[in-house]
Amino acid sequence: MDYVISPAARISGTVEMPGDKSISHRALMIAAIAEGESHIEKLSDGADVACTIACLEKLGVKIVREGSTATVHGVGMTGLKPPARVLDVGNSGTTIRLLSGILAGQSFHTQITGDESIRARPMARIVEPLRQMGAEVMAVKNEYPPLSITGGGLRSIYYEMPVASAQVKSCLLLAGLYAHGRTEVVEPARTRDHTELMLVKFGANVQKVEAHITVDGPAHLTAQEVLVPGDLSSAACFIAAASLLPDSDILIKNVGINPTRKAFLSLLADFGADLDIMNVRTQGGELTADLFVSSSNLAGMTIEGSIVPQIIDEIPILAVMASQAEGRTEIRDAVELRHKESDRLRSLAFNLKRMGVEVTEKQDGLIIDGPAKLQSAEIESFNDHRIAMSFAVAGLLAADQSRIKNADCVAISHPGFFQGLEDRVVPPAQAEA
Repeated sequence: MDYVISPAARISGTVEMPGDKSISHRALMIAAIAEGESHIEKLSDGADVACTIACLEKLGVKIVREGSTATVHGVGMTGLKPPARVLDVGNSGTTIRLLSGILAGQSFHTQITGDESIRARPMARIVEPLRQMGAEVMAVKNEYPPLSITGGGLRSIYYEMPVASAQVKSCLLLAGLYAHGRTEVVEPARTRDHTELMLVKFGANVQKVEAHITVDGPAHLTAQEVLVPGDLSSAACFIAAASLLPDSDILIKNVGINPTRKAFLSLLADFGADLDIMNVRTQGGELTADLFVSSSNLAGMTIEGSIVPQIIDEIPILAVMASQAEGRTEIRDAVELRHKESDRLRSLAFNLKRMGVEVTEKQDGLIIDGPAKLQSAEIESFNDHRIAMSFAVAGLLAADQSRIKNADCVAISHPGFFQGLEDRVVPPAQAEA
């Protein structure tokens, strides 16, 4: 499905995001191997999370979903059943990497794969350490899905990750639940810690000292009540729209502001965004707040170093914001973006150029000169939800209507995104009236 986005005069109102996708995945998986019934409220309604549910059900876990609430009938650490057929994660890199950690602890054989994008994603980063833990893991060219996993009898390891990745870290911590002894993972840079927080909530012994995270196994997990905060990565697009469109303001309620994700909000302040963080509280171990955003004048800046892994999902919308900032913005140390649902550095450069932005693609980032007068264009989503959502915001600023190709990919994380945006933008003609 293509989507036509029209220019807007401003955006205003109140909006609430769907449940955080990253936290939803983790809550489902950890609840599945806990003992008892866990209740998860405000679960993400995205297609990626639906794939996690489908995979867990094929492993013998009963999950009852009513709207945004799910009841997970946990089977305990050793209660999963061999699936009758290959597990299909669809487009979800989080599902294949995290679930592989759990499957490595099972005493049966599993095959797990995904769509064309997933089958091109690098998996050696989990295959090699899982083999060190004693699992038998086979991959195409030792790198790509489908993965064939025969687990059980895991041993604890000390592992220094060569690349900062929350998914790799989480995979190994989940496998560590099944290993005998203490598994220790060392991060080269800080990444989101949703897995650690969720494991502690369910009763695992997880410790963190600076860059060193440990988990003790074999573990015993107990069912919990989980309230999932709103997704910050989805909120980022509404933040951008309110920042860039004149005379705009928007209130975004119940957004997760985990310290390992909050770097995005801090970066916005450096950019010059007018953003207030209000009503901060802790829900289920995760910090949550309301965000009030108003129009602002942005200034170009350099984004690099240890902050990049913490804002990796927000870089696409930051690139769009950079196109409207005064001066040059440089994004560096972001080569990981080449291994997402699309090669996001290439996707961003391609579409920004189509809209008339001066942009240079580097191996590990982008150089963007602004502010640019955006042209209407046909946008290639590359079937990447972050690209489609980011350029929907760009389309609000363009001279005329833009068309986003294969825009239905937004369902991966936020099925109601376009409607939510449309409901809060004011068309130019209406603003003049």
